[in-house]
Amino acid sequence: MSKNILLIGGSTGIGFQISELLKSNHNIIVASRNTGDLDTEKVKHLDFDVLKDDIEDLDLPDQLDGLVYCPGSIDLKPFKMIKPENFEKEMQLNFFGLVRSVKGVLDKLKNSSQASLVFFSTVAVKVGMPFHTNVAAAKGAIEGFAKSLAAEYAPNFRVNVIAPSLTDTPLAEKLLSSDEKRKKMDQRHPLKRVGEAKDIANLAAFLLSENSGWITGQVLGVDGGLSTINSI
Repeated sequence: MSKNILLIGGSTGIGFQISELLKSNHNIIVASRNTGDLDTEKVKHLDFDVLKDDIEDLDLPDQLDGLVYCPGSIDLKPFKMIKPENFEKEMQLNFFGLVRSVKGVLDKLKNSSQASLVFFSTVAVKVGMPFHTNVAAAKGAIEGFAKSLAAEYAPNFRVNVIAPSLTDTPLAEKLLSSDEKRKKMDQRHPLKRVGEAKDIANLAAFLLSENSGWITGQVLGVDGGLSTINSI
């Protein structure tokens, strides 16, 4: 059955791969600042800046069966170099943008028989990592919010979070900008490679489908084993 699925910030990277997986069978709407790599013949694009615009102003269908919030950042610095306003910036993009988006389409999600919401965290929430204080704080807020939201709105809709490790997307290009850096990052993971956008998109597509109909309130790691395996 064709669904109306809204991707916020989904014109590149993981969001783009999600749209590629789903565009043949579903009505995909991407709300982002630019079209990026999107197939605009099969995917509807709406100009939208999550930090500036009101999602209620967008031309959206009355019923949304899926919502994916993709905006994020990788700003890794020692804590001593991070100003309080840097934490506020991370929270605005990662968390408050998400909250405003969900609030703005809540009635449309409730019109679905059982909508599925997919958010993104990071492995650094579960595994303490240096230089991740601002990112982990913002993503940790998403995990707590998602679990509470899932409890409050079950069974009307489901809410799950994907927590990746480093993934080869435009967002991570500085960390993977040379063969030496890539090899180093590959070796950090038990599966000896960083993630690909499709690794994450495949799980998101599953969570948006009826095949995951008994899954809600979960934080699912797609991290090459980094969060649970001590590779020798």
